[in-house]
Amino acid sequence: MITSIDTPWEPDLWQRALADAYREPQMLLDDLGLSAQSDLLGIDKYATFKTLVPKGFAARMQAGKADDPLLRQVLPIAEEKVIKDGFIADPLGETDTQLALQRAPGLLQKYAGRALLLTTPACAINCRYCFRRHFPYAGHRPKDQSLALTTLAKDESIHEIILSGGDPLLLDERQLGKLLEQISAIKHIKRIRFHSRIPIVLPERVSTDLISLLGQVDQQIVMVVHCNHAQELDATTARALLALRQVGVSTLNQTVLLKGINDSAQTLGDLSERLFEQGVLPYYLHMPDKVAGTHHFYIDDATALPIYRDLQKRLSGYLVPRLVRERPGGYAKELVTAEPITLINSSSL
Repeated sequence: MITSIDTPWEPDLWQRALADAYREPQMLLDDLGLSAQSDLLGIDKYATFKTLVPKGFAARMQAGKADDPLLRQVLPIAEEKVIKDGFIADPLGETDTQLALQRAPGLLQKYAGRALLLTTPACAINCRYCFRRHFPYAGHRPKDQSLALTTLAKDESIHEIILSGGDPLLLDERQLGKLLEQISAIKHIKRIRFHSRIPIVLPERVSTDLISLLGQVDQQIVMVVHCNHAQELDATTARALLALRQVGVSTLNQTVLLKGINDSAQTLGDLSERLFEQGVLPYYLHMPDKVAGTHHFYIDDATALPIYRDLQKRLSGYLVPRLVRERPGGYAKELVTAEPITLINSSSL
């Protein structure tokens, strides 16, 4: 158990950075020199799914470029209002009572051996393709998690708890510390897994206080970050990810395959290489979910599989994330398999 490490961020800096984030699309466009195109790109500020973009993340965008891959992930556009057949509010059936995913208020179990705890409805960034952008958090997150924790303590078949949301790292140290203490007391929980975009979009959150807190947890901690493009990674993300690893946190990445953002083997290959340079192992490449308002990001299997096959050719095996999709009621993530790899004739070697 490691309890101390130096990091470059003071405890309260992340909260100031989040308070200073962009919340108006027009302000973001103005600062990127794209004001003249705001009538084409932006939709009204009263959209249900609000704009939220930390300025540190926006600083990695290319000024004057309307199709910047980071900008396109966060900028609301009129296309979101178009209704498309098959694109629904809850494509994974997380609120479907017939699937019986909810074990207790805020506790979902999709797969054997692990369960997911909804910690907060909030994120540090609002990604336009988000599969939970329509999720009714008010009915699924109680004021306290006592019943969820009691349910976990009674079920010895659960060995891993996944902290999700929203983003679990938006809990402050008091809230997060109490939650981790309660989970740590459940001895059959072997691993605590965070799913968080924060080390990428708001690396200041990886503060001395957070690192100290994580370093005191007895269970193994896994941090699954979410990064879609190599341009998202810079010196600040490298420092945050290093600090996590130095207190024994295993770091993995999941990416969503998105039209117009990372839908090429070159782009995905660059991402895997850059992630590994920063100590993160590529884990999942998710097919996009059919979420209402996100059809303009969608890629079908016929498009995705040739890209993935090309990616396999470019990278060492450990750098190739698994191409997966999630289906309601499935027992695990479903592998989307490409055609078999053609073997090289040994006589030609």
